[in-house]
Amino acid sequence: MTLTLSAAALETVMLVSVRFIAFFVIAPPFSSRSFPATVKMMLALGLALAVAPTVGPVEPAQSLGLYMMDLGLQVVIGASLGFLVYLVFAAVESAGGMIDMTGGFAMAAGFDPLNQVNGAQMYRLFQMTALVLLFASNGHHLIVGGLIRSFEFAPLGEGISMERVGSTVAGGLTDLFLAAVQIAGPLIVVLVLADIGMGLLSRVAPALNVFVLSFPLKIYLTISLVSVVYLTLPRMIEALTNASLENIWGVIR
Repeated sequence: MTLTLSAAALETVMLVSVRFIAFFVIAPPFSSRSFPATVKMMLALGLALAVAPTVGPVEPAQSLGLYMMDLGLQVVIGASLGFLVYLVFAAVESAGGMIDMTGGFAMAAGFDPLNQVNGAQMYRLFQMTALVLLFASNGHHLIVGGLIRSFEFAPLGEGISMERVGSTVAGGLTDLFLAAVQIAGPLIVVLVLADIGMGLLSRVAPALNVFVLSFPLKIYLTISLVSVVYLTLPRMIEALTNASLENIWGVIR
């Protein structure tokens, strides 16, 4: 029994897998440090074997240099699409960072060895919650499905419009800050009002040590009212997943 494998089919699988790997390295939830690099590569290779027959074999490269350029092009496409998805879901992490800064938790920021990031409690809590909700809602299936559809509009051997990528990134940065404010806005307003109240209290009773009272009060309010923000996270994750898919399709179409 002999098994034959054409050079065109092998090159197709390699090009498809490279785009998947570049995407998984940057795009959440696959970019999390809880996903080992070996798992990412195996997942990318498995998806490449399933997608490559639908993409169709490409013409074999005439030289090694041309083939390396094709690989680099797939890295750029996969990384660009992954970065667009990362921009959307970074809003949840930014919301947690805003709450940490306003509520006083930023002073207890530490290094997270699992995710290799520096952040305080709410930052890491919101990050892990977003990952859990993304898997629970099957949002990762939609993200992978959007990446697979990219081969229909951006086939192998063809690039993507960097002008569209730039405009989409600029719009994504604006949406990032807007979504972060929408998520953390109610709690930030309460904490700012608490600061104003403590400032007025210091004017009424100057002998009162406001600094000693303000930190425990803000921490208590943050822990007590964070459930209000949590109620919006499932709907926000659904909306952010749809936004990430729109960004992918807006670039590749």
